[in-house]
Amino acid sequence: MKIIDKINHAIQSKKTFFSFEYFTPKTKEGVLNLYNRVERMAALEPAFVDVTWGAGGKTSKLSVEISGAVQKYYGLEVMMHLTCTNMSKAKLSETLEKVKDTGITNILALRGDPPIGAKNWEKCDGGFSYASDLVKFIRDEYGDYFGIGVAGYPEGHLESQDKATDIKYLKEKVDVGADFIITQLFFDVNEYISFFQRCREADIQCPIIPGLMPIQTYSGFKRMTGFCQTKVPQEIIDTLEPIQSDDAAIKEYGVQLCLEMSQKLLDNGAPGVHFYTLNLEKSTTRIIEELRLVSASQSRRALPWRPSTLPSRSQEDVRPIFWSNRPKSYIARTMDWDDFPNGRWGDSHSPAFGDLKDYYVVHHGLEARAKKENRQEMWGENPSSVDDIAAAFVRFCEGKIVRLPWCETPIQKETLSIMEELIDINRRGFLTINSQPQVNAVPSSDPKVGWGMPGGYIYQKAYIEFFVSEENLRHLLGCIDQFSSLTYHAVNVEGKTYSNGGDRYVNAVTWGVFPGREISQPTVVDSHSFMTWKDEAFQLWLDEWASLYQEDSLSHKLISEIYEGYYLMSLVENDYINGNIFEIFEKLAIPQKMSS
Repeated sequence: MKIIDKINHAIQSKKTFFSFEYFTPKTKEGVLNLYNRVERMAALEPAFVDVTWGAGGKTSKLSVEISGAVQKYYGLEVMMHLTCTNMSKAKLSETLEKVKDTGITNILALRGDPPIGAKNWEKCDGGFSYASDLVKFIRDEYGDYFGIGVAGYPEGHLESQDKATDIKYLKEKVDVGADFIITQLFFDVNEYISFFQRCREADIQCPIIPGLMPIQTYSGFKRMTGFCQTKVPQEIIDTLEPIQSDDAAIKEYGVQLCLEMSQKLLDNGAPGVHFYTLNLEKSTTRIIEELRLVSASQSRRALPWRPSTLPSRSQEDVRPIFWSNRPKSYIARTMDWDDFPNGRWGDSHSPAFGDLKDYYVVHHGLEARAKKENRQEMWGENPSSVDDIAAAFVRFCEGKIVRLPWCETPIQKETLSIMEELIDINRRGFLTINSQPQVNAVPSSDPKVGWGMPGGYIYQKAYIEFFVSEENLRHLLGCIDQFSSLTYHAVNVEGKTYSNGGDRYVNAVTWGVFPGREISQPTVVDSHSFMTWKDEAFQLWLDEWASLYQEDSLSHKLISEIYEGYYLMSLVENDYINGNIFEIFEKLAIPQKMSS
């Protein structure tokens, strides 16, 4: 989707929007940390994010990779910076083709800064001199495929002779095809107000978004304002200098100053605010929350899972529930699917899941998992029994650890209503990796389970997915016929299967009813994709957990035995009104094996 369309919709709906800028880190570890940060900040529902290009295009390859990964895996609209620095027409064309292949449809077109070490900016052979040339080139070559943003300078560009001339050049960028303007950072709100008025007087009618940078450190503030030659009101300098050595005080002042500036900008008609995050999240998150820009109506999910913003997946509205806690893996495995517009899950035999080896996390195959020592601390230094393994699952359910190999994020809010029951069955040896409570006609605005458009109602069948020993599986199967509303699938690593659902079984486990719409059923259980998921689920025992320990250790042997001997089971309670999915576990009379 083009960002200008989201901006215009927000303006027409009189809804304030916000967006974030991230820069390309210098190390692989920095990239991984950035992805984790982006994932957390995505929950704030920014209108878009942008990713910088780097002085002289020195991070160009990484910029494309990060932009494509954020677009693909995190469900955010991404605008990638693109500059004229050291870029010939041929190289620009090559880059734009790569960007297009990643699914990115938005570019921030800039002239760019001089390469590091160069005193002045110089046009390269076969390249462009101005951002307006780049905008025109993109429009001439790609028509309306890309949405294009450009930079505006409230205080005037450093190389411009005066503000009037600067506005003239800005109008040229808009006239040749720019859709909207994001301003350079500033600390005097009156500069933005005056700049906005000059733009309108020059017949620049597109949206103009103010760019703000929360102050994080005194040295960083001095470096950025010095580099950009930003005008800083004396009262800000007077406040900062006495506390320059107190990092906490600087951050707090930075939040309060940005809050004050944001509110004044919004009161004076700014349609939204763009935050230069410096790849940090706490200050920006606080500002957005204290401005109350994340309201229940804005943050409500369109679907129970975060939809991808890739154009190829724009019609996707249903997924198997198995990958609920590993959404990036699911997206990676289904990138080549072409039948999402069917609107129903239907027959999943036609499209082919990607191989398990195709799941890499977003940068040079670097897996998105905690460092070895952190995982050992979470899951156990040297587990020596199944009880030790189950204890890690219990700690996850209790919120004492933030992830398991099968769960990339902490326990969800909706799970809190069945947390005690999950803890109980984990202590009995049923190791849960996915679940949802039953829901009957809860308003779509509900903060825990709500999704979709206003005025609707949400329904869910209770669902549990867990690893179980062969002995405990026999106990379950021995009495499951007493529970006619339960359907199940169980499979071991070799593919031996027990099921009462059939080979081509599809069961909607989440659905919503909305005014003037067909029923939406965004998550399903189906037998074919469960068999694909089981390969990944079992392999995680070895790749993520057993690999923490020496191959000849008791811990490695224990986890390998679970991998070889346990079953993966999915269980659905189809009576979403009066059913109790946990009742069957109570009938088994298997005692808890761990102390509370």
